[in-house]
Amino acid sequence: MKAIKRIALTELQTMFYSPIAWFILIIFTFQASMTFVNAFEGYVVSQELGRYVYNVTMGTFTSPWRGGLFPEIQGYLYLYIPLLTMGIMSRELSSGSIKLLYSSPVTNFQIVIGKFISIMIYALVMIAVLGLFVIYGVCFVHEFDLPPVLAGLLGLYLLICAYGAIGLFMSSLTSYQVVAAMGTFAVFAVLNYVGGMWQDIAFVRDITYWLSIRGRSGEFINGLLCSEDVIYFLVVVVLFLTFTVIRLTVIRKKKSWFVSTSWYCLAILIAVSIGYLSSRPTFMCYYDATRTKVNTLTPNSQEIVSKMKGNLTITTYANVLDEDRFLWYGFPKSELSDIKRFKQYTRFKPDIKMRYVRYYAKGNNEKELNKRYPTLNDRERMVKITQNYGVDSSIYLDVNEVSKLEDLSGENYRFVRVLERENGQKAFLRIYDDMYVFPFETEITAAFKRLVMDLPQVGFVEGHGERDCIKQGDRDYNRFAQDKPFRYSLINQGFDFRQVTLDEEIPEDINILVIADVREVLPEAHRKNLDAYIARGGNLLIAGEPKRQKYMNPLVEQFGVRFMSGRLVSPSENFQSDFIMSKVTKEAAEFSYQLKDMYRYGYVATMPSTVGLDLSGIPNSGFKVTVLLVTDSLKTVWNEVESTDFVDEIPVMNPDKGEVELNQVPTMVALSRAVGNREQKIIILGDADCLSNGEISISRNGVEASNYSLITSSFFWMSDGEVPIDIRRPKLPDNKVYVTKGGMTVTKILFMGVIPLVLILFAILIWIRRRGR
Repeated sequence: MKAIKRIALTELQTMFYSPIAWFILIIFTFQASMTFVNAFEGYVVSQELGRYVYNVTMGTFTSPWRGGLFPEIQGYLYLYIPLLTMGIMSRELSSGSIKLLYSSPVTNFQIVIGKFISIMIYALVMIAVLGLFVIYGVCFVHEFDLPPVLAGLLGLYLLICAYGAIGLFMSSLTSYQVVAAMGTFAVFAVLNYVGGMWQDIAFVRDITYWLSIRGRSGEFINGLLCSEDVIYFLVVVVLFLTFTVIRLTVIRKKKSWFVSTSWYCLAILIAVSIGYLSSRPTFMCYYDATRTKVNTLTPNSQEIVSKMKGNLTITTYANVLDEDRFLWYGFPKSELSDIKRFKQYTRFKPDIKMRYVRYYAKGNNEKELNKRYPTLNDRERMVKITQNYGVDSSIYLDVNEVSKLEDLSGENYRFVRVLERENGQKAFLRIYDDMYVFPFETEITAAFKRLVMDLPQVGFVEGHGERDCIKQGDRDYNRFAQDKPFRYSLINQGFDFRQVTLDEEIPEDINILVIADVREVLPEAHRKNLDAYIARGGNLLIAGEPKRQKYMNPLVEQFGVRFMSGRLVSPSENFQSDFIMSKVTKEAAEFSYQLKDMYRYGYVATMPSTVGLDLSGIPNSGFKVTVLLVTDSLKTVWNEVESTDFVDEIPVMNPDKGEVELNQVPTMVALSRAVGNREQKIIILGDADCLSNGEISISRNGVEASNYSLITSSFFWMSDGEVPIDIRRPKLPDNKVYVTKGGMTVTKILFMGVIPLVLILFAILIWIRRRGR
């Protein structure tokens, strides 16, 4: 140990007497200061402007989207280390001092470890510089989240040590420092790009992907400590230190190339074996250092996954003739990145097996393919596409072969996954036509839940002109009920649905009944069946429409609610007079977290034609009422009973007809009461169009609507919070900074001026002292 200590101290002395080490430290400090100031100043400015700031800790230190300190620094470290390590061994070789080390009573192992410890200490100095920003954050950020930031520092430290071990080895290969630096850069480049090589060869891609150093500190920076990443850095450090020892041994004892090559190969084989085993889900351990455990499944998801007994296979079916934007996800080279999407699930169920089936079939993209390849058949199109992307066409099956495994016609042959338990239970997990494409935890867990629990059953009443949950017309309900590419449709959020009629008793397994826009009087027998469902405590969603009051009031009057006559109007410059933008009430924000988001961000519910809700009968109904939506109090609204043409005419309020200005008319309410040992829940809407295919899909200039939140909030409440899966996390408290704009100026001067200047003066002082000696 004494020999190692002497070597380390000597190397540190040489290092800090060198201008290179100080130059690196000064530039690193200035660059880190500039990055930190830019990231933190954004929060200071936002707070000064009166905007709401949140998650300041992660945003300043770990978020790549906000230019966080750690992700930026991670991308620059590879520039510094080769300059630091290029002379650590090559200097000994070029000056001949290596012979003195060989003749002294020290081993090659001691030489290498001593020099590497000096690199580790220098790395600690660099981390100490970053620690200054952490201390600043602790002092000036409300409820600073320290643990994930410390995890990020650990990741960066391990990365510097890994870079240092590589640089040490490259320095031992040559007596020319510049060559050593360039060689180190070359190794860094290989380790950065090896992860993308041979990704279409199953066994090889696991090895090359593991060897890649790109983004290895990413999990640490995000606040997640994973045994795979820790072992990776330790293996890389030990591997290159071993290479260096072997290199010195070969020179010192003049070993043959065969012996030295054998030693190198054995070291690589052992390292790769350890790495491969450590990357298996069964052997991986985790610690989530974040305050709200953002890198871990929420408790609700964990509970559902824990019920999944036995093996689970996730089979991904990728159609090469699918839409172009989905093609890349199905290629072999994308498999490992695709598997990572389920990493949080394999953490709790490591026996999940991922399987990929690739095929070709006519699907959503048929019209486009007919334009591009009008003379080719499906197989020829497949070959053409795979050739263009450099993919082996032999791995793609004909649709008839795939149909023997799974009938995908109902999915229109889109990219889809099938989750299958060993008992044969299956569930589909889809991708969606939005900017995020892939399912979030909510949708994945909902698919898991289908395999282990009974899901709420939604019944859509038909037979009296109601909105249809199968048809795709603008006024129908296909989109929110069963539109597979729509993320928020009921089937993707964990519900089952079917159409029901009232000519017979409503099945016992129906949990929620939807009655929208009834256009005729219900026969007596139908009313009895509906009343029996209500009497047993069944939940309901009832949506009315103008001109339907005489048919629908008999349904809702028993709840103390009436649909007002006429329709609500609010003349505006840009829209029809009967276009109402309803606002979320404060009570609704407390009632539902989905509506709370609408309330917070000022989103509205668009209602193209709605009737107001008269709640005067509520006190005698036995129901508790919560008003969820009301008309805008800042706009003139009245109940129009005269006008019928709202396209070519602008209605005028006529007090003689009882048309008077109304203030905050309810357009959506929630009712509840105790029935037996359960709570009956009923949602009543004054407009059936607001849930329709057309209204959910439409976007209007200047109107920030969130109608799908009405669906998720209503069905979440009526399913007793069962689905959609609740993946909320506690609110982050680091939502305030104790720095003003003036204080930020002082911060800039301190970090970007004073500290680098102190380092410069210190370097000059040491240089003068060195010259004096």
